[in-house]
Amino acid sequence: MNQDTVKGDWMQLKGKIKQRWAKLTDDDLQLLEGRLEELTGVLQKRYGLARDAADRQAREFCDECSCL
Repeated sequence: MNQDTVKGDWMQLKGKIKQRWAKLTDDDLQLLEGRLEELTGVLQKRYGLARDAADRQAREFCDECSCL
C-alpha cells in the first residue's frame, strides 16, 4: 500500500471519528494519526470515561471500520 492510499484511508477514518466523538480536537486526531490503538486514552481524556468503557467504544468503532 502506498503512502497516498494510507493518507486517504486516514482522512476517511478521521471523518468517521469526528462524527462519532465530536469533542475530539484536531490536535487529538493528529496525535492518533497512524496509531488508532491510542484511541482509548484519548477518549478517556476527552470524555472522562473509565478505561474499560473507552476501550469498548474504541474496539466497537474499529470493528465497524475494520481499521485495526
